Amino acid sequence: MKAVVMAGGEGTRLRPMTSSMPKPLLPVANRPIMEHVLRLLKRHGLSETVVTVQFLASLVRNYFGDGEELGMELTYANEEKPLGTAGSVKNAEEALKDDAFLVISGDALTDFDLTDLIRFHKEKGALVTVCLTRVPNPLEFGITIVDEDGQVERFLEKPTWGQVFSDTVNTGIYVMEPEVFDYVEPDVPVDWSGDVFPQLMKEGKPIYGYVAEGYWEDVGTHESYVKAQADVLEGKVDVDIDGFEMSPGVWVAEGAEVHPDAVLRGPLYIGDYAKVEAGVELREHTVVGSNVVVKSGAFLHKAVVHDNVYIGEQCNLRGCVIGKNTDVMRAARIEDGAVIGDECLVGEESIVQGNVRVYPFKTIEAGAFVNTSVIWESRGQAHLFGARGVSGILNVEITPELAVRLAGAYATTLKKGSSVTTARDHSRGARALKRAVISALQASAIDVRDLENVPLPVARQQTARGSAGGIMIRTTPGVPDSVDIMFFDERGADLSQGGQRKLDRVYARQEYRRAFPGEIGDLHFPSSVFDSYTGSLLRSVDTTGIAEAGLKVVVDASNGSAGLVLPSLLGRLGVDSLTINPGLDESRPTETEDARRSGLVRLGEIVASARAAFGVRFDPVGERLSLVDERGRIIEDDRALLVMLDLVAAERRSGRVALPVTTTRIAEQVAAYHGTQVEWTTTSPDDLTRVGRGDDTIFGGDGRGGFIVPEFASVFDGSAAFVRLIGLVARTQLTLSQIDARIPRAHVLKRDLATPWAVKGLVMRHVVEAAGDRSVDTTDGVRVVEADGRWVLVLPDPAEAVTHLWAEGPDDASAQQLLDEWSSVVDSAGR
Repeated sequence: MKAVVMAGGEGTRLRPMTSSMPKPLLPVANRPIMEHVLRLLKRHGLSETVVTVQFLASLVRNYFGDGEELGMELTYANEEKPLGTAGSVKNAEEALKDDAFLVISGDALTDFDLTDLIRFHKEKGALVTVCLTRVPNPLEFGITIVDEDGQVERFLEKPTWGQVFSDTVNTGIYVMEPEVFDYVEPDVPVDWSGDVFPQLMKEGKPIYGYVAEGYWEDVGTHESYVKAQADVLEGKVDVDIDGFEMSPGVWVAEGAEVHPDAVLRGPLYIGDYAKVEAGVELREHTVVGSNVVVKSGAFLHKAVVHDNVYIGEQCNLRGCVIGKNTDVMRAARIEDGAVIGDECLVGEESIVQGNVRVYPFKTIEAGAFVNTSVIWESRGQAHLFGARGVSGILNVEITPELAVRLAGAYATTLKKGSSVTTARDHSRGARALKRAVISALQASAIDVRDLENVPLPVARQQTARGSAGGIMIRTTPGVPDSVDIMFFDERGADLSQGGQRKLDRVYARQEYRRAFPGEIGDLHFPSSVFDSYTGSLLRSVDTTGIAEAGLKVVVDASNGSAGLVLPSLLGRLGVDSLTINPGLDESRPTETEDARRSGLVRLGEIVASARAAFGVRFDPVGERLSLVDERGRIIEDDRALLVMLDLVAAERRSGRVALPVTTTRIAEQVAAYHGTQVEWTTTSPDDLTRVGRGDDTIFGGDGRGGFIVPEFASVFDGSAAFVRLIGLVARTQLTLSQIDARIPRAHVLKRDLATPWAVKGLVMRHVVEAAGDRSVDTTDGVRVVEADGRWVLVLPDPAEAVTHLWAEGPDDASAQQLLDEWSSVVDSAGR
């Protein structure tokens, strides 16, 4: 049997290490990762191998040649452009078309029993066998579910935490029959998991999953790269180490000179012809490459040093990576997580702080203090984006420097000369950060339309009017000392997951575009923004019957930017209104839950005394809406969603309603009663927005005051929801309390359980297994439906070490019982 080693990836997450070296050539214990892979193949009799190459292909070819030194026969299939995981193998079809073959990545470290994998494939008579393994954090991998016989039931590529239903992931190792090539189009990008496997499953072809025992590490990040070194030295992975074990855990390669007065505390590795002088201390998990010189008094702990590096006297290296041909001069200090690229000079007594990236061919001057960091780790995740943009404490996590780099990265993802709309809330912090953002955009050849202080829906609507994207800076809801930097696409919606990842990559690489002097972007301040917004809103939403109904409403602007649009809106609606808290208050750019509650109570008192039809309260940026009925009673947000749904569905009588899976299933009853149907979405606003764009979508909401009015926009908009509500109430001639009274009571309970990040995938697998024969829905998290209609939803939080549970039953006691039962499942799996 032949093998295919995929060695074409760029390894962008590993830059600057992969800026001048392809990822498969990165050394682990002083041997390229791909060499470890090739030795594993040879050990299992797979000596005839095709290597697919693309990025820096000549370096891979030059290093391995025809494979003679390894006792293998290597040929190469070169891609002119990236073809995806399946397309690159298709490119080598001529060499593989006669028999089954094995596919393996050239940049994953493993010691799996490939012989047993091949045996399993043949026994099952599979068209494709996918090699699986279990990992603590499945977010960066494709997760897979197999039945008792090993047949694959479902794939999901790179899920969010809400989509994690197992910790069993696809390792990218496959055994395949040549018939699989019939499903791969030539010369175009095609992926196995995303394109080919779903088609095979749709046609009922035999795809099996083999759960492998042993070691597997996808060396895709700096953290996993350093971990792989430690695991090899600890003996956790069965690979050959080139050298002699001079003492337990201390490996020294041929020709290395180690002075007897050097202190060596293993496990560690010293490469061939390296020189370690007296007084040097090498601590555990340190790897010293070939021809490295370590001068007296130097201290290295968990440091990975590539070939031909000079480390001067009294240097201190901890948990860092040093690229090849780099000189680290006397008394330099490089901290944990820092990466120095190839052929750099680090000057005497300079300090490179933790997690700093220094790209190849750079010089750090003597005595310099380098603290520019492009690695972040907060809320349990190594990603910039949280639930709503990039969030953090003002001037601690979110600084003007970070805002500049973020805006520069965002600009780099757009074409030169594009236009970006910027906006902010009424806080001083947002004002200061927005100025930094505008400067960075202009310096990257982007024209800026600055709206200044406007409600969030206005910023979205104006972005959709000809801009390539938008940036809104606001105070984090309920957290006065934090800010959100929100990025919009050309439709004014939040950036998609793909757009976020693209921005993430540019930011991490710090490869920002800079404009030439003549290309600096322009800055414009659009006029009549509120009139434009109001006019468009009133043209889009049905306002018939409002003037005739003679309604009186009370509107609470919460001292936020929503109050800026209300005068124009209420005047043109022709409704009798009382506006309270209309002025901006810079000291209160957001509000706590207690303050919001107190405001609603006060609003209710005013509504009741004024004998108004209802009252509404906007959040400070005008995105969300809370309701009070004509009696002054607060309609809770989850209940307000049902009231709005009932009103809209009763009038429209057809179409789809977008609701997150956490919503009570009474919503289905309400929708069905009026001839409409619910489309369940994930809890992500992106997903609601996606469904909201559908031609037949008539309404959307999240049960937390966010409402979508699709005839105007596919995003949450408090003003649009307000206008629609006035029209609906005017035409139906029913009060909100009457509508509320005709909707059955829901009994949905929620609970949050602390769950360490390392066991989240395990927890979700246990939940799926515990579900047994019960109906399971994996739209977002795992929803288990009992035979009697009760349901529980288990959803890992994407930003915190928490698992959320919702349960619904015919009464609170039944829902509580279900919640207790599944909480114990989550708890037991997490222990």
